[in-house]
Amino acid sequence: MKSRIQSFLLFFFAFVFHSHSQEKVTLNGTISNKSNTETLIGVNIYIPEAKVGITTNSYGFYTTTLPKGNYTIIISYMGFDTIEETISLTQNTKKNFGMTENSNALDEVVIKSNTTKANIRKPEMSTNKLSISTIKKMPAVMGEVDVLKSILQLPGVTNAQEGASGFNVRGGSVDGNLVLLDEAIVYNTSHLFGFFSVFNSDVIKDLKLYKGGIPSNFGGRISSVLDIYQKEGNNKEYHVNGGIGLVSSRLLIEGPIVKEKSSFVVAGRGSYAHLFLKLADEPNSAYFYDLNAKFNYKFNDKNNVFVSGYFGNDNMDFNNSFINIYGNTLFNVRWNHIFSDKIFSNASAIYSDYDYQIKIKTVGINWKAEVKNYNLKYDFKHYLSNNLTLNYGLNSIYYSFNPGTIRPFGEKSSINPDQLARKYAFENALYISAEQNLSEKLSVTYGLRYSNFQRLGQQEVYTYANNQPVVFNKEFQIYEEADPTGTINYKKNEKIAGFDNLEPRLAVAYALNKDQSIKASYNRMSQYIHLISNTASATPLDIWAPTDQYLKPEILDQAALGYFHNFKDDKYTLEAETFYKKIKNKADYIDGADLIGIDAVERVLLNGEGRAYGLELMLKKNTGKLTGWVSYTISKAEQKTPGRNADEPGINNGEWYRANYDKLHNLSVTGSYAFSPKWSFGSIFTFQSGKAATFPNGKYQYQGITVASYGARNEDSLSPYHHLDISATYTPKPDKKKGWQSEWNFSIYNVYSRSNAASYNFGQNTDTGASETRRISIFGIVPSVSYNFKF
Repeated sequence: MKSRIQSFLLFFFAFVFHSHSQEKVTLNGTISNKSNTETLIGVNIYIPEAKVGITTNSYGFYTTTLPKGNYTIIISYMGFDTIEETISLTQNTKKNFGMTENSNALDEVVIKSNTTKANIRKPEMSTNKLSISTIKKMPAVMGEVDVLKSILQLPGVTNAQEGASGFNVRGGSVDGNLVLLDEAIVYNTSHLFGFFSVFNSDVIKDLKLYKGGIPSNFGGRISSVLDIYQKEGNNKEYHVNGGIGLVSSRLLIEGPIVKEKSSFVVAGRGSYAHLFLKLADEPNSAYFYDLNAKFNYKFNDKNNVFVSGYFGNDNMDFNNSFINIYGNTLFNVRWNHIFSDKIFSNASAIYSDYDYQIKIKTVGINWKAEVKNYNLKYDFKHYLSNNLTLNYGLNSIYYSFNPGTIRPFGEKSSINPDQLARKYAFENALYISAEQNLSEKLSVTYGLRYSNFQRLGQQEVYTYANNQPVVFNKEFQIYEEADPTGTINYKKNEKIAGFDNLEPRLAVAYALNKDQSIKASYNRMSQYIHLISNTASATPLDIWAPTDQYLKPEILDQAALGYFHNFKDDKYTLEAETFYKKIKNKADYIDGADLIGIDAVERVLLNGEGRAYGLELMLKKNTGKLTGWVSYTISKAEQKTPGRNADEPGINNGEWYRANYDKLHNLSVTGSYAFSPKWSFGSIFTFQSGKAATFPNGKYQYQGITVASYGARNEDSLSPYHHLDISATYTPKPDKKKGWQSEWNFSIYNVYSRSNAASYNFGQNTDTGASETRRISIFGIVPSVSYNFKF
């Protein structure tokens, strides 16, 4: 044994001596858009002599360590011309690169550099990144391209139904998506019940959607992460761009505050269809507006400060009977600091606020609810070597929930003012992860996240017999709300309940050759806050609630396996993934649950479990006049809520049943065609199986009233959802790169006017007395035109 230890030590010191015998130097810097100095995220940098490949981080920073010598630096990025430059490294060197955007010429070689081929060697999977240039080629609705509608064309991503807000990933619910705008949490992503998204594409710099294999720096949700960054502003010269449409218009202004040191960008957007409705004596009215702003200041090469914000609001008035108002407010202050050539850090202080209210004139009630959070983050990226990078940091979020402030509305209101119990919580996390190249063919990313959640007072909490807020009525064979047996009064910041979870993450990539790879991933995630809703559309009756002693945290385990192939000289890309995910503590409502005015949501919920599995396919054409992709997903999403003991049936007799957002088939065909320098065309065809639903299977008479009876939970489906959208873009002067530049966008949403179901109403025909079903649809064919400009 002693001789083995001595041999190992001799080998170790020999290895260390050999490693340091080659004197190494560090090359680092930032990569930006040459025209406006916007830093670029995820730029690929390859050094063939050293067989080293790296990417820029979220702030455009890169670093690599190499032996002294001469090297070729090849820099490529989607939508930009490739840079190839030879440099001589004799000492530590800081070098910034500026990339030039592709021209709109139809030269095949130029278009080829705008490739979206798969990254074969990087152990990143279940992840989609869309450039703004790609999004802007898609058909616009009401003359405006939409970030959220673009990700709905990706495999594994659906919307709940026509007119629903948000999106669903791999059978997950809307509240399972962590949506970040400059690191701030966005609680509602939609304007006008899903017709527009809150993201103004003019101000968006980069977006990435994680469906699985989620890095350990993200947590708090179990379905996906949508990470979006806003532009920083041109620090060289002033620019204005915007668009005028039939329903809404937008305007963006950017420029330097201190030239080449500080810049700003401000973007505003608003709709005005309600003005035309008033002129037409239409009693219904709906409009929205939002404002994005960002400022930055570069103190020196090692310190940058960013201040960004968003404010948006929706206001809908339906026939003067009720008014719906909701909106997001976000604010973030960030400090980037480079400690050394190998350590990059980012500290953030973030505020998010989402408030929503409804005023019902017929009832005389004004209901307002709100969720706020205060978020502190400190993240580090440590480049130990070309083959090993560490990411580590911490995150603390303080939550304040207001489930409902009730006030009288109108002069004749008989409503008494009330305040539902406010709730508070504190969520903390520590994480560390490593990105490591084990060989030329094998690379891994592995990490661990520790999360801690504290449910805090000040609040009176109900107690129940046998600690069960839901009871089973054996006589009627139904679940009912339990009557509280008493209360416990918790003081301010006193702990009501606490939870701890370890969340491991792992992703592996094995390159079969330069064009093909196999990847696998596993991640565990915890979700501590929940959207309590029994509708698909966001309404003020949707209540955000924290985990407590009754509403347990959802725990996800997800595994995925994928095959990735670039072929025909990277002209085409094939991506295939299969996934399986299992969820613990998946809550569902008891039959007949009523959320209106409920002060103890635990009285209508039962804890169960969930699972989802499926196959995702995506074929992309990356180059040429015609580009685009076909994506297809076949999947199942199910829940099971068994009885708590042998005497209880649970939901659906304790058997697996379809989850609310289960859709067996999901097909999307997206294409863009550059016909000429002046004309380009786009189209999207979408088909989704109908979402799960529970329809009446009979009726009975009770005291002279016809009452519908229902079958098993979610055993029925809405009709399939599908539509075709087309667009044409005309650029009068495509060669003009200075001064006033403009384009016209013509689009048709839902070309063949498919009446997709938003919901079904079941009732009785007043004339015949027969039972009848009515399918309610929101959108038919929607043509639009907009004029876009910049100077």
